[in-house]
Amino acid sequence: MKTIVIDPVTRIEGHAKITIRLDDEGRVADTAFHVTQLRAFEKFTEGRPFYEMPSITARICGICPISHLLTSAKACEAIMSVRVPPTAVKLREIMHCGQVIQSHALSFFILSAPDLLLGFDFDPNRRNIAGLFEAHPKIAKDGIGLRRFGQQVIAALAGERIHPSWTVPGGVNAPLTSAARDPILAAIPEAKATAIATLTLFKERLDQFTDEIATFGSTPTMHAGLVDADDTMQLYEGGLRFVDADGNVVVPRMKAEEYPDYIGEAVVPHSFLKAPYFRPMGYPDGAYRVGPLSRLNVAARCGTERADTEFAEFHERYGKVVHSSFHYHYARLIEILYCIEKMELLLNDPTILDRHVRATAGVNALEGIGMAEAPRGVLTHHYKVNEDGAIVWVNLIIATGHNNLSIGRSINEVSRHYVVGKQITDGMLNRVQAVLRAYDPCLSCSTHATGQYAVDVELVDATGAVLATARA
Repeated sequence: MKTIVIDPVTRIEGHAKITIRLDDEGRVADTAFHVTQLRAFEKFTEGRPFYEMPSITARICGICPISHLLTSAKACEAIMSVRVPPTAVKLREIMHCGQVIQSHALSFFILSAPDLLLGFDFDPNRRNIAGLFEAHPKIAKDGIGLRRFGQQVIAALAGERIHPSWTVPGGVNAPLTSAARDPILAAIPEAKATAIATLTLFKERLDQFTDEIATFGSTPTMHAGLVDADDTMQLYEGGLRFVDADGNVVVPRMKAEEYPDYIGEAVVPHSFLKAPYFRPMGYPDGAYRVGPLSRLNVAARCGTERADTEFAEFHERYGKVVHSSFHYHYARLIEILYCIEKMELLLNDPTILDRHVRATAGVNALEGIGMAEAPRGVLTHHYKVNEDGAIVWVNLIIATGHNNLSIGRSINEVSRHYVVGKQITDGMLNRVQAVLRAYDPCLSCSTHATGQYAVDVELVDATGAVLATARA
């Protein structure tokens, strides 16, 4: 038996490797997806005051800190038992839209566009953002421009682009001013035009990827995402809907505090990434997916004019439930457009400059759960505190974790289709990595396995002989 190890996987956020085992005939016998880093936020935050959690947990990630800020704040507000002022909710949504735009732009233009626009078999030395600039300078600049726009929205509202302290338990710590709002509104038309142009270009190229669309994680699974009472997609509020592989609603709108009834968490022996599963179906049969593709699969609409037009076309092309993980890219572009339109609607709301943006309270409950949609999918923060408000227990379920089982299966599917052991090519192995990029994993966010051993550690000598093994 021969083993191929892709280490490290490139153009992703975080650290991972992929193992492909071939039989004697050179056919893929097995694969494994390893996440090789460990974060311990669930443990080292114990003892901290609960109101510090938004700022602390935002440091989990530099790509999607806003999602952690908002979800953490929602968990803290459950502990405080307060109602966040409506204007503060709208301001949080605007900032959240800015983060989704910049994160999706990073994923599509910087990490995946070298494959999509240059080709999966393109020279690996130039299959990167530098090569994209050489071949498609306008598209590369557009991607940077969209990401800059999203970051500028965050900075205009919160004063900082990466880890702002503006979001606090109870709301936000300062109202929006017209001086901050008006430049954002002025920049929206250009951002919207860029998003529409990119979508148009991508749709024109879809026929070039019929093989990848058919094999990039196309095995049917359940999907989960937030929706409101009208079945409209939500990124900040709403209940968590599960649909089965045929699109039938299994759980209509799960409340955040109900998640233990529906979501279990397994620890796999080859990775620091937990493997959540749909508890009623058990592990590992209860695999499901979250993120842009899943959000479009569980909702009836996006909720803004042009995004709804694209939503309808998306499902007309590929059906009621779209299973190919290749189409995470397509869904990501639709969501960029949605976020720009949603932001514009909220900024034009006559109450958006209201100065009442924060509620205050102490500890009124000993447990709080917050849930929101991160760019990559559903994010949950679950805290328990003592009477003094000190954290005694934390559980974090990160978006990429929800996708862990499906990512492993997608890697296996792509490997079995493309990898032939007697003639290994760069294009084969790049496609194995590309299916992972389609999910846009945020691995430094997602590795929070605690309390159980996750991987085997081997001590080897200079000749490679194993001297000792341990679980760590």
